[in-house]
Amino acid sequence: MTESTYRIQGATGEWEVVIGLEVHAQITSNAKLFSGASTEFGAEPNTQVSLVDAAMPGMLPVLNKECVRQAVRTGLAINAQINKYSRFDRKNYFYADLPQGYQISQLYHPIVGEGKVEISLDEKDPDAHGKTVGVERIHIEQDAGKLMHDQHPTMSYVDLNRCGVALMEIVSMPDMTSPKEAAAYVRKLRSILRYVGSCDGNMEQGSMRADVNVSVRKPGGKLGIRTETKNVNSLRFIQQVIEYEAQRQVDVLESGGDIVQETRLFDPDRNETRSMRSKEDAHDYRYFPDPDLLPLELEDDFIFDCKASLPELPDEKRARYKNVLGLSAYNAAVLTAEHETALWFEELLDTTDEPEKIASSAANWLTSELFGALNKMGLSIEQSPVSPQQAAELLGLIADGTISGKIAKQVFEIMLETGDGAAKIVEEKGLKQESDTGAIEKVIADVMAANEDKVTEYRGGKDKLFGFFVGQTMKAMQGKANPQVVNELLKKTLGPAG
Repeated sequence: MTESTYRIQGATGEWEVVIGLEVHAQITSNAKLFSGASTEFGAEPNTQVSLVDAAMPGMLPVLNKECVRQAVRTGLAINAQINKYSRFDRKNYFYADLPQGYQISQLYHPIVGEGKVEISLDEKDPDAHGKTVGVERIHIEQDAGKLMHDQHPTMSYVDLNRCGVALMEIVSMPDMTSPKEAAAYVRKLRSILRYVGSCDGNMEQGSMRADVNVSVRKPGGKLGIRTETKNVNSLRFIQQVIEYEAQRQVDVLESGGDIVQETRLFDPDRNETRSMRSKEDAHDYRYFPDPDLLPLELEDDFIFDCKASLPELPDEKRARYKNVLGLSAYNAAVLTAEHETALWFEELLDTTDEPEKIASSAANWLTSELFGALNKMGLSIEQSPVSPQQAAELLGLIADGTISGKIAKQVFEIMLETGDGAAKIVEEKGLKQESDTGAIEKVIADVMAANEDKVTEYRGGKDKLFGFFVGQTMKAMQGKANPQVVNELLKKTLGPAG
């Protein structure tokens, strides 16, 4: 485990920041937690609201089994305790976007207990700089609706499409001590959720967001009073909240003030947090067991089936890529960070009977050439104009000597523009690599005859001129000569330098 050296420099010396995160992840399901209304994003306001969501009199909630399954699968993916007994509670408060006047949550008996998430702080060597962040609990709850303040000059509108959508609240231990660690934790948690398929992790659409708890203390001292900044929806904003809030708290304490336990909001335009309300305790919400819902009791077979349905997870896949496929630690980490990237890579490998032989070259090509092209085009890997099968064909032509790496770059550019396969392009454009030793020897002879002075200098000991002869030969053959054959024949024809 790597200890953080992140410190806030105050007038009285160094301060340490302590961070805990409550991540709200929208559960992947077609229907809401307690109703059959759709959860599809982007619908017209108030078109996905059932009578249950609108809290009409006499409406009773019916638990969505799929939401329970996804929460259990998520817990298993972080090696957490699955609680066979859990219970729903009512959290009572009034707000315009909450028709019931209460939120159904799980305060006292959550469905998932303690687990852990392994994070890495070094992309180039993920194993060397890791840390374990504890997860205290995961509970299921309803989301609230959405207030729209920009639709009318004097009134706020309410959209209840989101009301009743199932959320997992994933509560971490206060184990993080730097903005970088917090971002790494959310990034890793998002990756796990997307691998499992329990949340799409789309922070821009609000299906994953974090409440950021921050306190400061002198290094090694007792925990300070924390503040909670609500609904932060990007990794960059999470880091900015921590940096600003930690510095603010240090300034308050060093000026003789006290930190108030409160809820705050982040203003990204001003890069600052501001007070929203004093932090409530559990008794303020008058929690009590929901009388309309029975306790949830899970059977062993249900938990077993949930575990059996889990895919190979990021850490397991990364270890396999390193140990079985022989990839570098960096490439293994990059290719497994996003589930879609790993799927694309493995589809490429599936085109060959010996994936271990092409894995390294394929990984290098994917992380440099393909990623570079997609970044320029503003596309994700799922939107790639080149398919995994086409990529495998291109790499095969390089491997068997049909084209050189340099020509492969040209072919790849044409593939991106036209969607054609590599073999077709090479054939139509006449780009096959020349490996005929007789033809190459003739060109080498012409190059040497045209540069007799350079030949004399080389044979006199100026061995750096060897690259000049390689370049001239390749130029004369329009880049189509096999570089390996050119090198071998030049060494033989020129003889030793000096």
